[in-house]
Amino acid sequence: MKIALLQLNLTVGDLEGNVELILNGVKKAAECGAGLCVTSELALTGYPPRDLLLNADFVSRCREAVFDISRRMPEGVALLAGGVDLNHEGIGNPLRNAAWLIERGAVPKIFYKWLLPTYDVFDEQRYFEPAEDVNFFEFGGLKVGVTICEDVWNDRENHSGKRYGSNPIPEIMERKPDVLVNLSASPFSIGKQRVREKLLGDIAAKYKVPVFYANQVGGNDDLVFDGRSCVFSAEGKLVARGHGFKEDVVIVESGCASCPAGRIEEDDFCEEAEAWQAMVLGLRDYLGKTGFSKVVLGLSGGIDSALTAAVAAEALGPENVTGVLMPSPYSSKGSVDDSLKLVKNIGINCTTIPIEKLMGQFEEALAPTFEGLPANVTEENIQSRIRGNLVMAISNKMGALLVTTGNKSELAVGYCTIYGDMAGGLAVISDLYKTLVFRLCLWLNEQGRGEIIPVAIIEKPPSAELRPGQKDEDSLPPYDVLDRIIELRVEGHKAESEIIAETGFDPETVQHVLRLIRISEFKRKQAAPGLKITSRAFGTGWRMPIACRFTG
Repeated sequence: MKIALLQLNLTVGDLEGNVELILNGVKKAAECGAGLCVTSELALTGYPPRDLLLNADFVSRCREAVFDISRRMPEGVALLAGGVDLNHEGIGNPLRNAAWLIERGAVPKIFYKWLLPTYDVFDEQRYFEPAEDVNFFEFGGLKVGVTICEDVWNDRENHSGKRYGSNPIPEIMERKPDVLVNLSASPFSIGKQRVREKLLGDIAAKYKVPVFYANQVGGNDDLVFDGRSCVFSAEGKLVARGHGFKEDVVIVESGCASCPAGRIEEDDFCEEAEAWQAMVLGLRDYLGKTGFSKVVLGLSGGIDSALTAAVAAEALGPENVTGVLMPSPYSSKGSVDDSLKLVKNIGINCTTIPIEKLMGQFEEALAPTFEGLPANVTEENIQSRIRGNLVMAISNKMGALLVTTGNKSELAVGYCTIYGDMAGGLAVISDLYKTLVFRLCLWLNEQGRGEIIPVAIIEKPPSAELRPGQKDEDSLPPYDVLDRIIELRVEGHKAESEIIAETGFDPETVQHVLRLIRISEFKRKQAAPGLKITSRAFGTGWRMPIACRFTG
């Protein structure tokens, strides 16, 4: 039997739209001879539905959508669709994370997720009760074991991150299935597909069963899903992989134990290529799914705003992007010229609004209150907040989403101005370390499309240009040092002593950076949502207190 993995770009809460996407995928797969179609996890609701699941009407309509699909299914084809069911036991959480087996005119069968993650961006125990029965069915003579996303991530021999006391796979394998399928909604992070493929291949080889993995694709809020649905033979060999970062239908014969009958899409797993594709898709879907078609952003002449503008032009078309130059008396001529060259290179719209007069008016208005007080960072922040007001006004007037341009390094240590350059609706590069920003711009210029990011922007020392001669490294350690400390703390969960021991960095430098991370939490709580591309971003998966005295 041919099995089709429906890799779809689903929208959270769009029940009618998701049903149509699923049925169109089923129709396409049926025309190619597929007998069983498999969606991603919670495909009917879109993933992650979060607190929509607390709305009883939403849950009821999700269940109704299952029967709508059943009435419209082609004859002779079955669909395993991710959705929601009630917890009919009445004990524990009110819902189950479900896989519905749907055939035309038949009463749907239901299978439930065993392992409910609560780490990083996941909070499934807030809503769901875990499964208790083995997920297994027979269809057309094919015996199928069913797992949902996390269910395959706890096999003790194949994954070191064991978090649960149970493992559904051995229990499923006691039924001797012909294939093991996994309905997944696995968010993207750099390098994760390699981890997935090793995990799935090891499971297939260990249990001597073909593994079919269907993943969601597209952006939903801060999360990006890269697709790359794949199939492994019973020897653990990759026999099919769908496209990365776009919709696809992957069809493979169930008896693929020794038959490489699938299509393995070429993919570029280098960090720069993955980050670029994730940001382009994430921005495009964030706008499309929130009703925007245009963006505006401030252009400083620096590398961060240049990369953000390039991502926006790729995602939306340059005609839908407006860059705003807002030079102050401290802006170098080089920065203005570099911004104009970038605008020409990528073909976006541009407008210039000098802020010197506005700075003078602010200074005059505040003079009585500030009398006798020395100038300090306050005046620098006023410049940033003037710019924030201007680009927000343009956003309001044009109906264009304002995107912020700060990177992860800056956001980590608070090297950004709240209500200033942090103002906006989406932080496109907020999960890119500054060192990766540089590498990505170099990579972009090497892709055969000519110079995208002007070389002068890449080569100049980073500066906020809020005072004469200002450089980032006047206030911060070199970015290679800074980024390593942040990475070990944020993604590695390392203590101060561990970071010092692992890196050999000066203890005062480490302590200074960790203090900046700690005292900047209030800014991050008010920041625009950002696209997650690393294993841990400042977003849904970062839950730190603001009023906190722990310093280790």
